[in-house]
Amino acid sequence: LSAILIDNLPFWAEFSSTPSNKTSLMSEWETKILAIVNETKVENVTSFAGVPSWMLVLLNKILDETQSKSLFEVWPNLEVYFHGGVSFDPYREQYKKILPNSDFKYYEIYNASEGFFAIQDLNNSNDLLLMLDYGIFYEFIPMDVFGTNNEKAIRLSDVQLNKNYAIVITTNSGLWRYLIGDTVRFTSINPYRIRVTGRTKHHINVFGEELMVENTDMAIAKACHFTQTEVVDYTVAPVFMEGKEKGAHEWIIEFRKDPENIDAFTKILDDNIQMLNSDYEAKRYNNMTLNSLSINVARKNLFYDWLKKEDKLGGQHKIPRLSNSRDYLEQLLSLQNNNQI
Repeated sequence: LSAILIDNLPFWAEFSSTPSNKTSLMSEWETKILAIVNETKVENVTSFAGVPSWMLVLLNKILDETQSKSLFEVWPNLEVYFHGGVSFDPYREQYKKILPNSDFKYYEIYNASEGFFAIQDLNNSNDLLLMLDYGIFYEFIPMDVFGTNNEKAIRLSDVQLNKNYAIVITTNSGLWRYLIGDTVRFTSINPYRIRVTGRTKHHINVFGEELMVENTDMAIAKACHFTQTEVVDYTVAPVFMEGKEKGAHEWIIEFRKDPENIDAFTKILDDNIQMLNSDYEAKRYNNMTLNSLSINVARKNLFYDWLKKEDKLGGQHKIPRLSNSRDYLEQLLSLQNNNQI
């Protein structure tokens, strides 16, 4: 989407934005990010937009290059960050450190190549207002029947509060009942406001726990806050039951700032997931179905190296947070053990 927009902007738009279109459309990520740093560090940047995880990589490189502690030392007129693509919760505290101004604004937008779906329209709420007049007809599939023989799409007028749905869209640009792969829940019906909760493919429901990315993002943000820890990325996979052994969830987390006590961090994380997800809590009760989660501490740049190995560097690619299989986790563990790309 970013490349399509940049390539079709009117010529005068480039005069008031940075980096240049030529740099923005560079295909090789590592060369591109260095070029972006060199171009933008001397400009009067007042706002920026992008995926929180990748934007943080760029902003930290700018701080390193300019030997600054705060982005306001580089861009004194900076006012607002428009973010989207992945949850902002795991990164919020890290942004506050490099943007130490209580007046600085953060606004979430929810868009994709298929359409522009929702925007944060209130200063005191993270809910997103669903856009009903952008040429998109919405339908929703309840996630409790998604992928089953009972799967059925419902109209917008039939949605219920605080229930997870997969989004189906039909648009005036030619998409017909297209499943975009995101899941949302409604926090308001009048007007329609939503929160993005994850991906239809990225959840864990091996043991009936119905764990969504929204749960793990919020839990890891709380664990980081309590332990003064910073996280770069993470992914989670199930540990399948074998014989009399109970199931569990296995994590691999790359920390920017390590917890002083990984066991304490693990317990806080597990407790917060239980508070946020009653199904997970029920399976964890007295270790009835699930044992406590376990954490592998990733080496520095593990997730970056994995994306590079998969030819997925850049803001359009995100780490799959949750999976019902162990494929992603095993690839990362293998790369960690080999310690090479």
